[in-house]
Amino acid sequence: MSAVSFTIVDVGGTATPVPATLSGERVRIGEDAVESALGWSVAEEGLCRDGLCVPVRSDALLTPDGVDLAELAAALGRPLAVDLAERAAYLGAAAGDRGRALAALDAPDFALPDLAGRVHRLSEHRGKKVLLVAYASW
Repeated sequence: MSAVSFTIVDVGGTATPVPATLSGERVRIGEDAVESALGWSVAEEGLCRDGLCVPVRSDALLTPDGVDLAELAAALGRPLAVDLAERAAYLGAAAGDRGRALAALDAPDFALPDLAGRVHRLSEHRGKKVLLVAYASW
């Protein structure tokens, strides 16, 4: 087991370095790191944020070494991608949040340059039919 600096990336791309303990494939962070990186606090009621508490039924979440990151993601219903070699993890959006975004049928705004270098934003074309063509070499 070793203490290291670990970066947690939350939805929206906010990257927060926190101290972590690595034990095999498990990443554990302190309760204060859960709040600073993700906005959740650990309380008797479970995981709490903005007046909402999610009951935690797993004894594996809170360990003597800290909060288990995989158990935390599971308790919040969020996908987790961990790269131990890079000492980084990404917590994705919960399925319910993704479902609501898809049901709204609003594509997120983005900007891309055309072949002449002019930048175009999707929001400039709201209300119009737009054909997007994407290509990847992999």
